[in-house]
Amino acid sequence: MADILAENLSGKAVMGSDGTELGMLYNITLDLKSGKLEDLLVEAHEDSAVNIDFPQDDEGHYCVPVNRVQAVKDYIVVQR
Repeated sequence: MADILAENLSGKAVMGSDGTELGMLYNITLDLKSGKLEDLLVEAHEDSAVNIDFPQDDEGHYCVPVNRVQAVKDYIVVQR
């Protein structure tokens, strides 16, 4: 995947590979020692009735492992 600046990811919609809209990118976590990206924190839409099979953090954001990202264009597409 080509290099993408973090500022270009802010506020992007996150979509499952099945076409389901999961929510909006809230933040990204990384390992401070290695510098490797770990998870996308996704804020689900309030009116969403979609079953999202990812763990949640203490604030209710879904934690999507970075290795599940398939594409970044108009949406961030993640493998479900």
